[in-house]
Amino acid sequence: MAHMQPHRDLSAADLDALRRSDAPTQLIDVREPWEFNLACIDGAELMPLGDMYEWVETLNREQPYVVMCHHGSRSAMACAFLRARGFKSVSNLEGGIDAWSTAIDPRVPRY
Repeated sequence: MAHMQPHRDLSAADLDALRRSDAPTQLIDVREPWEFNLACIDGAELMPLGDMYEWVETLNREQPYVVMCHHGSRSAMACAFLRARGFKSVSNLEGGIDAWSTAIDPRVPRY
């Protein structure tokens, strides 16, 4: 039986470097719409955690994804869910959008 690797945690700096590279990565934001409207990272796609059973089937299991939320807990759950369904490359933004705002882009509001 193959061992399934857990998702990787990426720091805000790791994500910033990844976004500046040519690596194809889709950023999934699993927060609620009201949170996304308060603060978001450019290019992130809103896919609320509560709707995961609906949107999971629309994704390519071979494509790399970075999942984010407010502080990293909900996105860690989403990463585990995706890995359990055969997604090959799933990373969690450690510290969520709060870490992004603090370390990378202070123009993103904190809440």
